[in-house]
Amino acid sequence: MKPLFSRGSSASSRAFLLIFIIMGVVVVGLYTDRLEPVRERLSFLVTPFYQLTDIPRRVNDWRKGLFVSRADLQLENDHLKAELLIHQRKLQQMASLAAENVRLRQLLNASEMLQDSVLIAELIGVSPNPLSHKVMINRGSSAGVFKGQPVLDAFGLMGQVVEVSNESSTVLLISDATHAIPVQVNRNGVRVIAEGTGDLNRLSLRHVSANTDIREGDLLVSSGLGERFPVGYPVAEVERVVRDPGKAFLTVTARPMAKLDRSRHLLLVFENRDQAGKTQLLNPRARAASSVSGGGEQ
Repeated sequence: MKPLFSRGSSASSRAFLLIFIIMGVVVVGLYTDRLEPVRERLSFLVTPFYQLTDIPRRVNDWRKGLFVSRADLQLENDHLKAELLIHQRKLQQMASLAAENVRLRQLLNASEMLQDSVLIAELIGVSPNPLSHKVMINRGSSAGVFKGQPVLDAFGLMGQVVEVSNESSTVLLISDATHAIPVQVNRNGVRVIAEGTGDLNRLSLRHVSANTDIREGDLLVSSGLGERFPVGYPVAEVERVVRDPGKAFLTVTARPMAKLDRSRHLLLVFENRDQAGKTQLLNPRARAASSVSGGGEQ
């Protein structure tokens, strides 16, 4: 009698049974956590084999790093220096932009406090003559700029427009030796004339009587006399008052409030322009008086 299963069929049956068991293990491992401990133990046992097979790659990397040529090192060093210079330049630009942002915020705050219409301008040039304190701005008659127009920065009065072209204008600073402006002491209203001295950081007060109530630290503001400069804009702060018993007048010097040597963005003021223009056209004497009282070069 022949056996039910031959040797060949017995081997195939065992193979089929083994495949079935493997598939069962795979299914159990995919859909259950029962084989997780076994997987962890196997990974622990297999890790050393992975490390051994990775040794040739690590040895090759170590060899490449050890035998880098001097030319490659020099090339990499030059590349890093170039990148450093680029980043330093960007950092410098960021610092400059941050500082300019602060200045523009100050200017914006100043323009919000003004009751008059203003136009923002940017300084584009400075007179090369050390005896003439003039600057050039990027606004001209096309933007409505006119001769005699007051110019301020974020801190105080800077000067007035003396020359106008289509796209640019020239501003005479209050520190120029030919400029004078009527001011008053903010504390008590005493009126005086502040003259430029040719020094960006110093103004002189003309003909201040010996009995005038003026002190160091007093704020001088524009008085509005002559209808050239609007009333109440900061002009200077009294720095020094010298009383000489043998003289009829005090020696008084003041420091301009505006940053005459630093400000880049300026404000052009349009206070009562139309009314002042009509007055000057109808009355030549008023125009001449305004020119003398406003001071400065026309």
